[in-house]
Amino acid sequence: MADERGLRRTLLTLNVFAALKMTLFPMAVITLFWKDEIGLSLTEILTLQVFFSLASVVMEYPSGYVSDRLGYRFALVTACVFGLLGWGWYLAAETFWGVLLAELLLGVSYAFISGSDTALLFESLRAADRVDLYARCDGRMVGWAQGGEAAGALMAGFMYAQWPLMPFVAQIAVWTLALGLCLSLREPVGDDGGHVTSHLAEALGVCRLAFTSPAIRSTILSGTLLGLASFYMVWLIQPHMQACGVPLSWFGPAWAGANLVVALAASGSHRVQRSIGMRGMYGLFFLLIVAAYAGLGFSTALGSFAFYYLLTAMRGLQGPLMRSRLQALSERRNRASILSLHSLVFRLGFVLTGPLVGRLADAEGLPATFLTLACAFAVALPLVGREFLRRNHPDSKI
Repeated sequence: MADERGLRRTLLTLNVFAALKMTLFPMAVITLFWKDEIGLSLTEILTLQVFFSLASVVMEYPSGYVSDRLGYRFALVTACVFGLLGWGWYLAAETFWGVLLAELLLGVSYAFISGSDTALLFESLRAADRVDLYARCDGRMVGWAQGGEAAGALMAGFMYAQWPLMPFVAQIAVWTLALGLCLSLREPVGDDGGHVTSHLAEALGVCRLAFTSPAIRSTILSGTLLGLASFYMVWLIQPHMQACGVPLSWFGPAWAGANLVVALAASGSHRVQRSIGMRGMYGLFFLLIVAAYAGLGFSTALGSFAFYYLLTAMRGLQGPLMRSRLQALSERRNRASILSLHSLVFRLGFVLTGPLVGRLADAEGLPATFLTLACAFAVALPLVGREFLRRNHPDSKI
């Protein structure tokens, strides 16, 4: 009974932390803040995100390895400290370089979160012999996270209109709460794989495992491509809405709606996968991505931003599925490391392609960029998906 209460407490704590880490008041208006308050172009905005990704890339795998060795709680507390520094620096940022420093600090913060919270979830369930609940609990964590982001987005437009820095002040308060929550976390005692004579050799060994195992490698590549499909639009949807004449007062509710779609899709991901199988899920991802970009490319009507919701639905559906596969293919000694490697490959993918997408948007306009991305994903998704389905038993029920 005590173990059951402890598990419930850990699950609730992780859910609340998921909500707090994604209660990002600035996100619904941050592209406008960068453009109108700092004076950045779309190319500079996408370049900023490249540097954010580079910070994550540099710290992603080391942070995952530290999490496996020093504890998931330690990694999450470290993440909160860097988060406070990053959002705090935004209060003084006035140029590209000031924003860049804030983004670098935030990149380190999210690198330490990456893999640590979901690995702690899996290990807590494993200690209670309830691993079968992982996909459901992962989906619930995503639901709490997107609910938190939706709640923050509802107030973002109002805050921004009152004072452009108000969303950032609110964000500092949120991360202070998150830090207190992480300090209260407990993690189960588990086998850490024994004494390590060389941390470098051990870390390189996990990398070798991840990229030589066909199942892990194909899952990482598929998750990366699907992640990029939704991530580009995070930074392009606000300029698209602005170009379509969407009132500023709509931005917060529209962003909140997008995050609620992610939450609902993530919460139902395990049921959809159980119903249509992995092959059916991948086919659904293809349809949602291509239809979303084609719709955004062909329409500049006031409500055309709703096509973005197809991408947020895909994001919610694919996250628990891909993480479930990686969790099943990992062990206690390398779980956070492999999840961090997944995030690292995703960030590298954005580093290589993000500036090109931004440059295309500045040079040719958003509609042409969306249609180009629709064609690119229509070609790339079947190529990557075929290997993923072959290596991960397409109709297995996770």
